[in-house]
Amino acid sequence: MNNKNIYDTGLYLRLSRDDADVDGSKKTESNSISSQRDILRAYVQSHEDLQIYDIYIDDGYSGANFERPEFQRMMADVRAGKVNCVLVKDLSRFGRDYIEAGRFIQKTFPALNVRFIAVTDGFDSLYADKTDSSLILPIKNFVNDSYCRDISMKVKAQQKVKRMEGKCISAFTVYGYKKNPEDKNSLVVDEYAADIVRKIFAWKIAGMSLGAIAEKLNATGILSPMEYKKSLGMKYYTGFEGSSTAKWAAASVKRILVNPVYIGTMVQGKQEKVNYKVKKRIDKPQEEWIYVKNTHKAIISEVEFLTVQDLLKYDGRASSNTDTANLFSGVLICADCKAPMIKRVNSYKGKKKVFYICQTKNKSMGCSRHSIEEETLKRIVFKEIKKYLELMASYSEVAEYLEQMNVNYEQVVEYDSQIATLQTEYNRYYGLKSSLFADLKEGLIDKKEFDEFHNLYERKCSELENAIAAQKKIIKDMFQNGVAAKSQLEKIKETLELQELDRELLVTTVRKIYVHEDKRLEIEFRFSNEMDKLAVMSQMCHEKTSMQEVI
Repeated sequence: MNNKNIYDTGLYLRLSRDDADVDGSKKTESNSISSQRDILRAYVQSHEDLQIYDIYIDDGYSGANFERPEFQRMMADVRAGKVNCVLVKDLSRFGRDYIEAGRFIQKTFPALNVRFIAVTDGFDSLYADKTDSSLILPIKNFVNDSYCRDISMKVKAQQKVKRMEGKCISAFTVYGYKKNPEDKNSLVVDEYAADIVRKIFAWKIAGMSLGAIAEKLNATGILSPMEYKKSLGMKYYTGFEGSSTAKWAAASVKRILVNPVYIGTMVQGKQEKVNYKVKKRIDKPQEEWIYVKNTHKAIISEVEFLTVQDLLKYDGRASSNTDTANLFSGVLICADCKAPMIKRVNSYKGKKKVFYICQTKNKSMGCSRHSIEEETLKRIVFKEIKKYLELMASYSEVAEYLEQMNVNYEQVVEYDSQIATLQTEYNRYYGLKSSLFADLKEGLIDKKEFDEFHNLYERKCSELENAIAAQKKIIKDMFQNGVAAKSQLEKIKETLELQELDRELLVTTVRKIYVHEDKRLEIEFRFSNEMDKLAVMSQMCHEKTSMQEVI
């Protein structure tokens, strides 16, 4: 400071998205950086006791808090004695948190002997009286804070609407997709990255561990998702970053394998800000995430995705001499204790015998061996899979016949005895629930008994409603997509030509194989619910054919 009557002035300018309309329209010219600069310079020129020391500009920073780089630089100069006057266009440019703004203006600045001026609000701490400082200033700061809170709420509401509509509102897309150049809220497939995603799913289905997949990607020089985005010129940052050059890791592979976005489902709203004043984001519980199906083209079939989710629950170790899991890893289960079966190899006179035993028994923690030879297991399972696939492939013939007979979804639902049984059970409980009011009125039951029975019948009705809806959905999906997608049916027909059981065929067809102590196998196939409905449709076709023959 050259003279005690001349104030070395810091011009503070701020602009953020808070100053735009909620729909994202252009920021108002009155609040633009250039406009603020012109107003403040003109004010300094018209006041001989002010001289500009420096100009501090936070462009793109919210006024909800004071964690802004240029504001912090200005405060460092203030505390160093380089600046003893802070000049802003109005109080809202200084900040919208009325508590913090008030603390700076009424406590911090006076303690540091710093003059504060808000031009268009007509506030100058050098000349402000008690009314200005204790009443008008807090009210204006409170109004600015309320404005910031209101804008935050409106933006959140609009973002939620967009999420519910399945519109992508994130700045970056997940690996395998890119923003549609014609619509920034929709996704299109990035073919290069999508091909890597397909390989990751295929490798997992083939039995590779997450770590082995990551090692293979790194060994072949494939860029990790973060490095790939950087290579495209994106200013991308992730909290998972651990080194200057990010590599594939088991965690990054798993994030891809569990993400429903790859089957065409948009998933958003996983995090939220603590409040409008704090930038920190917290994770939301998964049940609060927003899922919208069929918003974009799928990279992975639903069958492959669901298969991988099952495998991840029993992610067995890779065998010692390969980077893939054993054939039955994650699929073979002890029927009694429900623990995974583990592979064992015995060598006798140069011959190897491979078999599986219960993991619980192997650890001497109870149960029994449930031992079964691998070759016997492969032979039985392969035979059952072939029979199952032959039946599944026959769906195309049933579907064609139903179409020729003009059989529709409603007719199949009406014919389905399982749905009819559930509906009869629902009607019974609904009738019991309705009769409770009359029983209470006539004194046959008291209020406590009424509440207990009403809750019981209400719960039963709800469970049955859900069960009926699930059965109807299976039939509806079959009319729309078949037992599996058309591409899957073609794959099934190709599979019928195979002569040996492999990992891909096993895990995409079978969910679990339960081994009993007497070596009896219980196979839980995928699409078992659909196959039950197929039996209903086949019976319906048979009856209609018989009726036509009689006529």
